[in-house]
Amino acid sequence: MSDCLFCKIAAGQIPCTEIFADDDFLAFGDIDPQAPTHILVIPRRHISGLSDLTTEDSLLAGKLLTRATQIAADEGLNSNGYRFVINNGQDGGQTVGHLHLHILGGRSLDWPPG
Repeated sequence: MSDCLFCKIAAGQIPCTEIFADDDFLAFGDIDPQAPTHILVIPRRHISGLSDLTTEDSLLAGKLLTRATQIAADEGLNSNGYRFVINNGQDGGQTVGHLHLHILGGRSLDWPPG
């Protein structure tokens, strides 16, 4: 999608602090971190949000979780824990219309979140 911020980041048109990249995903530091470690993991293919996943996306969705788990481990978050967040839609707090998973860690995270 040509006007999507995350598609532009994935295409290299907008710089980011890259943490991980492969053919399916890009992970980068959030520009407004809410924790000492705050990483976004996005699929390179544009998917607007969780509501737009189909059964054909099952493999990609599973790979998103396993890739994020590996990134969290690589960042040293396993010992004290971390949180994954996927916001969906305006009321769910999604501010960019491209599916993305937040990895938050490096401090104690309160509950409920908001």
